[in-house]
This record gives sequence, structure tokens and C-alpha cells, in this order.
Amino acid sequence: MQDTVDGPDGRPRCGWCSTVPEFFPYHDEEWGYPVADDQRLFEKICLESFQSGLSWRTILAKREHFRRAFAGFDFRKVAAFDDADVARLLGDAGIIRHRGKIEAVINNARRCCDLVDTEGPFAAFVWRFEPLEDRPASPVRATSPASVAFSKELKKRGWKFVGPTTAHAFMQAMGLINEHTEGCVMRQAAINARAAFTPPD
Repeated sequence: MQDTVDGPDGRPRCGWCSTVPEFFPYHDEEWGYPVADDQRLFEKICLESFQSGLSWRTILAKREHFRRAFAGFDFRKVAAFDDADVARLLGDAGIIRHRGKIEAVINNARRCCDLVDTEGPFAAFVWRFEPLEDRPASPVRATSPASVAFSKELKKRGWKFVGPTTAHAFMQAMGLINEHTEGCVMRQAAINARAAFTPPD
């Protein structure tokens, strides 16, 4: 895949946007911008775990279904899901009906509640793993030292389906690692957004 591709306005974007047209708005409006909201961060790590082994296009197309099915990814509500909810979700054609991943989201919601109740905001925990230096990637990496460390800590705390590749995709999307490629018009926008952002503590 080439490093950049022309977007709808003729300006260059990261090459992966060329796969399907709906990637352009996701790339321009969401991918790589810093996020401090606990619920958005929890949603994204759950969606990345569902994406494992599949195309992000599939997850993006089903994102609103996922939000409805998982109570908007309010982790306190998801933590209360029971066997009846698992059965409901396994019967929901609007999401990915993978028992292990569904159960992992419920487990991770409970682990997220534990973390927030004992240590404070999930966002503050997440941003501890921001690497000191960003670099553009050509081609984009699948993992990074930061994602390995983040994944290891989550697993130590009992989280599931959060391997280093999933963790890296999450960190790219949530602005902890800027991997908009050199030449992408959104790279500088992401840099500016990070400069204006104060990580929670």
C-alpha cells in the first residue's frame, strides 16, 4: 500500500484510507486525536478487541449497533450484564457474535470499574502509557514498545482480548501515538491537537 492517497478534496491522506470511502471521515475526524473521556476510551478498546482478525471496515459499519447492544459502552452498565445479556448479544446480528469477545467486554467493564474505583479515571491510567517520542510509520507498525507495556499491564489486571496489536491500534486511534504518515495533511492537525491537550491525572 502506498504511503499516501488523495482524499476527496485532492489532498493527501494516509494510504490505508483508500480501502473504502468511509475511512476518509473516520481518518480525518477521529483517528489520532487525543481522547480523555473514559467512556470513549472504553468503547474504543472494546471495538478494537472485536476487530481482531477482522477488517476495521466491518466494525465501523456496525459501530452504532455495538453502541446500542452494549449500553453505549457505559462500563458501569456493561459490568452488570449477566448470562441473559450474553445470550441476547449472541443473538444480535448487528454485532460480531463471538462469545469470547462478548464475555471479554463484560469482564473488561468490571475490571475498568475496579480500576476507576481504586485509582481514578481510566483516561489517567491510559495516558500513563503515552511514549515520550512519536514517529511516523511507513508502513504503519502493528505493535510498539508502548503497546506491549500497556497490554501487559491490562492483562496483569485481568483484562482479556487486549494483546499488543489491539493495544497499539487503540493507542494510534486515541492519539497516544501519532502514526499519520509523513505527507498526510492530518498529521500536523494531530500534532496540534496533542499540543493543546492536557493528559488527565
